[in-house]
Amino acid sequence: MDGSLIVSNILNPPVLFFFLGMTAVFVKSDLEIPAPVPKLLSLYLLFAIGFKGGVELIKSGITQEVILTLLAAMLMACVVPIYTFFILRLKLDTYDAAAIAATYGSISAVTFITASAFLTELGIAFDGYMVAALALMESPAIIVGLILVNLFTTDGKRDFAWSEVLQEAFLNSSVFLLVGSLLIGFLTGEHGWQVLEPFTQGLFYGILTFFLLDMGLVAARRIKDLQKTGIFLISFAILIPVLNAGIGLLIARFIGMPQGDALLFAVLCASASYIAVPAAMRLTVPEANPSLYVSTALAVTFPFNIIVGIPLYLYGINLLWR
Repeated sequence: MDGSLIVSNILNPPVLFFFLGMTAVFVKSDLEIPAPVPKLLSLYLLFAIGFKGGVELIKSGITQEVILTLLAAMLMACVVPIYTFFILRLKLDTYDAAAIAATYGSISAVTFITASAFLTELGIAFDGYMVAALALMESPAIIVGLILVNLFTTDGKRDFAWSEVLQEAFLNSSVFLLVGSLLIGFLTGEHGWQVLEPFTQGLFYGILTFFLLDMGLVAARRIKDLQKTGIFLISFAILIPVLNAGIGLLIARFIGMPQGDALLFAVLCASASYIAVPAAMRLTVPEANPSLYVSTALAVTFPFNIIVGIPLYLYGINLLWR
């Protein structure tokens, strides 16, 4: 792999600010970002990327390529939790295995956004409808995870409030805002884009950078939780994203995605949720240990993907698309 890609990725302002946030924790700086601010920044990022995706979707139209991509996205969101569950069951109980499997079946919007910025930096084009794939992959893993818990628990049948589960899966703030912005972008098209461009485009990179500063703070604070997970989960949190990305790239190559779209699809397959799925798991599977599924996704897989994973997956694309 071309090491310059990793260096180029690391030297991006958002990634450097992620390291700055981690460093602040390690050197015991009193740097703090008030709690409501990261929430506001994350909502802005979802709004901006969803709106842009809707505009791009109306430009490209609902083609066969779009439909195949969205079907592939839903397939991976349903299949990844199943095979990762059985891998995790080698060392963990059903509750922890299902919660972590659901986490890795879902996606990280911030990793997707970072990969988009990486492609823009390299001048590699990608289609905005990949945002629709992101939205479709957020929720199915939660449902699959709960089905796995129901099927494999041995301490009696568990009763779920399925209405609460479905509401958390499909109407949580992240999914609701992302899908809503996508639809509004789709309905308003180029006119809507011109009206909102200074807000959705001009501020985007700076807000992403500041958000990653906060992510660095949070990730560094979670690192100590990894002492509880052991080498098995740390290895899982690095190797499974690579495996998922590899499967995603083979699917992307098979259905003929262009390289930029293929990278974003691989990143979606490789990322893990640290917002929507943990919230749903805390509500529906309280027996699972949050320090396992949050710390692996946030303190291992997230930094691995934004530092090494994204350039690594692009390297794979360059080999497969020759």
